[in-house]
Amino acid sequence: MKTKSTQPILLITAAIIFAAAAPRSAVRAEIPAVAAEVAETAPIPPDKISKEIADAINSPDRPAADKALDAGRKPEQIMAFYDIKPGMKIADIFAGGGYLTELFSRAVGPTGKVYSQNGPFPPQFQKIGDAWQERLKEPALKNVVTVNKPYDAPDLLPVEPDTLDAVIIHLNYHDMVGFKMNRENVNAAVFKALRPGGVYEIIDHSAKPGTGDADTTTLHRIDEKFLVKDVERAGFKLVAASKALRHPEDDRTWNVFKKRGETDRFMLKFVKTPRMAGADSPESPR
Repeated sequence: MKTKSTQPILLITAAIIFAAAAPRSAVRAEIPAVAAEVAETAPIPPDKISKEIADAINSPDRPAADKALDAGRKPEQIMAFYDIKPGMKIADIFAGGGYLTELFSRAVGPTGKVYSQNGPFPPQFQKIGDAWQERLKEPALKNVVTVNKPYDAPDLLPVEPDTLDAVIIHLNYHDMVGFKMNRENVNAAVFKALRPGGVYEIIDHSAKPGTGDADTTTLHRIDEKFLVKDVERAGFKLVAASKALRHPEDDRTWNVFKKRGETDRFMLKFVKTPRMAGADSPESPR
């Protein structure tokens, strides 16, 4: 794979519209566990990271700009926590420039498949979409299916029901909330596509407890408990959380674009439960 400059693509895709945050007073706060009934697990030791995951990350033909983000993003922790294995079928929702799409593609191998989804890009961010499309043309990613559909598309994920092993939204759920995308449709589509027991994987920048969705378009952060309630309303159940991406020194008052890889992030694992998706959801998107 050619080494290309994807650095401008990656964190800026966390927001389709960038809104700069006004400075706030820096008050350090202790970061609580995501929920009383789910204790966060420790980071996974290096010797417990599978060879397939390590090989995917260390692939010599990965773009240099991607590798520069690894120290802050810790993809080995992400893929190990979510138990990514060869042969899995995965969807990467709101894939942005495709940083995780590529890693998943390499980790699941030729017997697996990755559905990489993005919605329409506004003209000012079309370069992101172009770079994503170019990445997916690389021979190493031939097991990737490009999904270029808006978030309210009734056929958002072009798969048979109950067939995906996992779906991830990495650092972008807050955007769906803040910019009032049809996340109810997204969650319902994910629920339908996942096999029974399939995993819905969500990582996002942590906001202060009790702030709900107030910081989604300013600081580009979201309250964990708000997100958990939002996702569980669609029929999922939170079953695990990891502290591998925690940064207790982050007081969560600053815009996430200021310091790449240094935000406090929660890493959550939801599973598909038997009941109907969206049964308790509002009739219209918020």
